[in-house]
Amino acid sequence: MFLFAWKAFFVCIAGALHDIGNAINRKNHGEYGAILAYSLLEKLDIPLTDRVIIVSAIGNHDESTGGAVDAVSAALILADKTDVRRNRVRNEEKSGFDKHDCVNYAVTNATVKVNVQKRSITLNLQIDEDICTMYEYFEIFLGRMMMCRKAAELLGAKFKLTANGSKVL
Repeated sequence: MFLFAWKAFFVCIAGALHDIGNAINRKNHGEYGAILAYSLLEKLDIPLTDRVIIVSAIGNHDESTGGAVDAVSAALILADKTDVRRNRVRNEEKSGFDKHDCVNYAVTNATVKVNVQKRSITLNLQIDEDICTMYEYFEIFLGRMMMCRKAAELLGAKFKLTANGSKVL
């Protein structure tokens, strides 16, 4: 089993709070989020040892400064970095898309499959290459996919990626 039940609960809390730092700034939002989450969890009287696990996951979820340090942070990273999909785009005008909007809008289907027996975690993407090329996808997401690979390894699994039916990683 990848995570014990109590750790899964911590992942759920970290997942709900992981981007709270964006209220301050997108840059360093993981670190800001950890600080804000710590204060919230402290007011809820969450035990210190549990708070530390949760805020560590939040503080380490961003690919520019973080990385998996334990099972909880690894699970949060995998959930966050594999979340690419069309309905994340709020801007309805394609002419106003930034590169992130373009990539997310191009993903018409994304599924994550966990195979416990084979110890693998696979992200399957269907990308409309008329909207975004594979190069454009990887320009933004290569670092995130490498972070997923390391997170999966920390959990004792392999991370795999398929795009448009072809194995990529």
